[in-house]
Amino acid sequence: MIVAGFGFRAEATLSALQEALASAQHGQPRVTLLATPQGKAALVERLAEAINVPLVAILPDALRSVQTPTQSTASLEARQTGSVAEACALAAAGPGARLLSLRHISPDRMATCAIARSGTQGPAA
Repeated sequence: MIVAGFGFRAEATLSALQEALASAQHGQPRVTLLATPQGKAALVERLAEAINVPLVAILPDALRSVQTPTQSTASLEARQTGSVAEACALAAAGPGARLLSLRHISPDRMATCAIARSGTQGPAA
């Protein structure tokens, strides 16, 4: 499973998510799942529908429990994780997951996206 995790500001647009995804996914396998924090799924749901990929909402406790390579002060203050995008991707991909792409920031700096691969090998991996 290949997961795109998203973090974004309240003012973010669908275009910002698309741009962050395109940047993060460049050269990576096709995304099979999208992930974002619980309570922020409405905007990402529009993207999921547009690219025909399922979406999962990540609980706050799950975000806090994930160690991320990137350490953003804003993410630490808002969600108690170094990178919301990286934490969402890793949490959704499950145990043994690894990042294929650290967070990429949309040109307008409103959205971030990171890509993770699940730790289990299967047809979608």
